[in-house]
Amino acid sequence: MTESPLIDIQNATVWRESTCVLRNFSLSIAQHERVAVLGPNGSGKSTLLKTISRELRPVYSEDSWVRILGNTHWNIWELRKQLGLVSHELQSAYSQNSKALEVVISGFFSSIGLDDQLRSRAEAAHIHKAESVMASLGIQSLSKRAYGTLSTGQQRRCLLARALVHDPHTLILDEPTAGLDMTARFEILRHISELSCRGISLVWVTHDLNDIPAEVTRVIVLKNGAVFADGLKSQVLKPELLGQAFDTDLRIAEVDGHFLAYPAPI
Repeated sequence: MTESPLIDIQNATVWRESTCVLRNFSLSIAQHERVAVLGPNGSGKSTLLKTISRELRPVYSEDSWVRILGNTHWNIWELRKQLGLVSHELQSAYSQNSKALEVVISGFFSSIGLDDQLRSRAEAAHIHKAESVMASLGIQSLSKRAYGTLSTGQQRRCLLARALVHDPHTLILDEPTAGLDMTARFEILRHISELSCRGISLVWVTHDLNDIPAEVTRVIVLKNGAVFADGLKSQVLKPELLGQAFDTDLRIAEVDGHFLAYPAPI
C-alpha cells in the first residue's frame, strides 16, 4: 500500500485579504522527508505555512485540494498533534506573564497559554511529559520563569518543547533561528539535528539559506507565490539559481553540509 504524502497541494489558490498570494499552486512533500522551503520575503512562504496548518483555506474548486496525510478534512486540534509547529506568530502570542512550563503544557491543548479551566485539566502525566521535554532541550531550570523574562532563544526552545509534547512525527519550523545570536542559533540547530537523527521529519521555512540544517536533503524555492525550483539541496543551492530567486548576485560555499551565502565581488 502506497504511503500518503505528508503534504499534497494541487491547484490551490489562496488569498490573504485582497491579495492573491498563491495561484494554482501545487506541491507534494512525502512523509519522512527533511525539506527546506526557501524564498525571499513576500514569496509566499508564510501563506503556504498557514495553508498547511489550516489557518488559511484555498478557494474551492473541484480540481483543487490540500491534503495532509491523505486527508482533506482535519479537526485542527488533531492535526496539531501530528505536526509540531514553531513560528514567530506563536512566539509573540503568549502573555509575558505566562510561566515557561505552562507554555509547554499548552501544547497538549493546542492553546495559547492556560486559563483556569485548562489548568484544572492538566494532569500529572502532562506535567511530567512537559518537564521531560524541557529537560531534553536544556531548559528545565526555566520552568517557573515568566515567559517575558526569557531570552528570545529560550522562548524559542520553550515553543520547540511545546511542539514536541505529543511526539509528533513532523516538525514545521518557521524561521526558527531568526533573531537569535550565534550561541542560541547553534543550540537550536543542535537540537534539530538530534531530533532529525531520531527520525522526526522536518519542514524548515526560511529566507536565509545559512540557517538550513545539514540534515535537510531537499530544497523548495518559492518566488512570487510559485515554486521557482525544487530538488536535492546540492542541486538547488547554486549561485545562479538563487541569484535569480533573490534578485541579487551572490556566491555560495559548502561546509560540512551547511551552505553559506555571501555577496558576489563587485
